[in-house]
Amino acid sequence: MTQKRLFHYFLIILLILCMSSSSLLACFCVVVGKNASADGSVLIGHNEQNSGPRYLNFRRIPRIQHAPGSMITFRGGAQIPQVTETYSYLWSQNPGATFGDAYFNEFGVAIVSNACGDRNARGSADVESGGATYLLRRIVAERAKTAREGVQIAGKIVEKIGYGSSRSYTIADKNEAWMLALTHGKQWVAQRIKDDQVALLPNIYIIDVVDLNDKNHFMASPDLISYATEKGWYNPADNKPFSFCDAYSAPRRTKVDPRQWRAQSLVTGREVPDTPDRQLPFAIKPGKKMTIKDVATVLRYHGDRGAICSPRTQEVGIFQLRADMPTEIGCVYWRTNAEPCTSILVPWYCGITETPPNYCHDVPVETQLTLEYQFGGAPALSELDKNHAWLPFQKIQDWVAQNHDQRCPLVRKNFDQFEDQLFAAQERFDARTVDLYNRDKEQAIQMITRYSTTYANDAVTRAYSLIALLKIE
Repeated sequence: MTQKRLFHYFLIILLILCMSSSSLLACFCVVVGKNASADGSVLIGHNEQNSGPRYLNFRRIPRIQHAPGSMITFRGGAQIPQVTETYSYLWSQNPGATFGDAYFNEFGVAIVSNACGDRNARGSADVESGGATYLLRRIVAERAKTAREGVQIAGKIVEKIGYGSSRSYTIADKNEAWMLALTHGKQWVAQRIKDDQVALLPNIYIIDVVDLNDKNHFMASPDLISYATEKGWYNPADNKPFSFCDAYSAPRRTKVDPRQWRAQSLVTGREVPDTPDRQLPFAIKPGKKMTIKDVATVLRYHGDRGAICSPRTQEVGIFQLRADMPTEIGCVYWRTNAEPCTSILVPWYCGITETPPNYCHDVPVETQLTLEYQFGGAPALSELDKNHAWLPFQKIQDWVAQNHDQRCPLVRKNFDQFEDQLFAAQERFDARTVDLYNRDKEQAIQMITRYSTTYANDAVTRAYSLIALLKIE
């Protein structure tokens, strides 16, 4: 690592240590209901943010058969039974990170997560051997055909062995999106985002009043309220509705989170009042129906207050989940390598059979799936093969970070033109592909695989060209 880059990360870490727990800088999520989007899709936009020099692998994992009696062993040693066959999925792997991976399975179910401050920070005594941690979202991708089913799968596992962290997962399909909040223990709650609304998730719990009688919009562990009552975090005698964030959130200096406030202001098109200090609403109606580009604009936001994008971002993933065409074509994972404001969104169709070799370290699938590879076997960024697709975008990101205000516009001037071409071409390409799918499904799958692969490699070529043009060292 260069001295400049080392100093840059030192400053970021120092900032995090000094800042209030009300606004940790570790991921951000935009969740758009299908009636709040311009094309009728459920949209999930997510910035994956972690400290240190990192890279991501990206590849298709096939369906896998498992022997009867097989078990899944979590990092701390807790175990649950494996299923006979696991579903196929696209996997954005963040080697070394316990909670940094994103998954998108063959049924168009997407799952990402945000760390959240939990009042029960030390956890419950009944969490078994560290509980469910790293592998939980993979299990959802391997087993769930819908977002609702994904919530139920995760909830049952947490009720059985507990959860060894505290965070909110966003789980979505082409019909609905859910926010699943897990506490450091066995308690959980999930709320569905209404179809005409947008939820903006920073690193705090945002689920507020819980109505367990509304089974269309809420799910929870059986002891969610009783546990909070036992701990003295909620008193039914007060005759107030049960608020999950009031009961379970870690103490915060202010309830208004600056990133949630900024994002809500961007989405509504007007500045949301930040006084009096209060819990901002779980979801809002947007000022206009949102597109992929609108979601990207939020995730790329830099500013004096409520910055959503930063050099700690390894990826933006925008999941476009459409129900009016076959899942293989209608569900698309728009993804960048590295920070979104210095990279290119490339469309990866749900039905593709492979990703280009340069998007993943050269390792067998069975090796990549192991805990040993994730937490020690994967190479460091400095040890990556020089052809890895991540590297040119990381170089551009580091260069821009030295003077963002002056350098980022130079990058966007080049990259926006390419992105806009991809956005403009999608409708025509999808129409042709659906027509072919109805006549020859296999040929259509080959077509979307070539399309994604071609533009993914074109993005890398464009990154190297920009490095040469701007003389980036």
